[in-house]
Amino acid sequence: MVNGLKLPPQLRERVEDIRAGRLEPVPARDAATVVVLRDHDRHGLQAFMLRRVRSMAFAPGAYVFPGGSVDPRDADAALGWAGPSPAEWGRAFKADEPLARELVCAAVRETFEETLVLLAGPTGETVVDDTRGDDWEADRQALLDRSRSFAGFLEKRGLVLRSDLLRPWTHWITPTIEPKRYDTRFFVAAMPEGQRARDVSTEADQVAWVRPEEAVERASNGEWFMLPPTLATLSELAGYATVADVLAAEREIVVHEPIAEIVDGEAYLVLPETVSQYYPKG
Repeated sequence: MVNGLKLPPQLRERVEDIRAGRLEPVPARDAATVVVLRDHDRHGLQAFMLRRVRSMAFAPGAYVFPGGSVDPRDADAALGWAGPSPAEWGRAFKADEPLARELVCAAVRETFEETLVLLAGPTGETVVDDTRGDDWEADRQALLDRSRSFAGFLEKRGLVLRSDLLRPWTHWITPTIEPKRYDTRFFVAAMPEGQRARDVSTEADQVAWVRPEEAVERASNGEWFMLPPTLATLSELAGYATVADVLAAEREIVVHEPIAEIVDGEAYLVLPETVSQYYPKG
């Protein structure tokens, strides 16, 4: 018995080649993702999720949280910043200060690009209350086509990034057998009052506010496809009643990097116990 996912037969040779040193794994790109949360009057704690379009090269059709790769310009030290410093974020995620700055900036930037949720405000004590309208959409498009940096966007708007609205949650690295790999830090954040999360990403074809336990159930019964990091995060969040409870949680950030093994001639992806229970045993 193997706790984890049975891999397609065509991956067995790749697993063997990587384990034997005949094939070098693809380097993992630094990335950030944000679980945006809200308290619903009837349904309780909910997370915002997007379903990736089926034409995507990585995780087609998967339900995910907003996020993406670090952009080199996320390191811009001139960016307006309020809240815990990059050094403090570095200690939380065991990253050096420049990388920590990039991760926090990528988390806020990508969330805005994909959902119009913006964790920034005119001061360190305020947050933007509405991001709808043609002018905001023009700014979002400028970020997407890289004609404007995130620092430039905030400066134009007279805003500062609110790093205090984020909390560190977990850290996952894509297995070495994958042709696309990401070294991803997961954040959690409350949905800012007055803002609305929208489906504005060309990478998604459906969005949903969903209770973590409901999302886990849908993934477990095969209704929704999710990658192990997403499923593990949701299963952890299912243990909390409110957004405030999540944000107040004490977290020790553990790095998870599932490994592939050959067992009785079959290739498997071995998963942590926290998530393997939701997949059929090999």
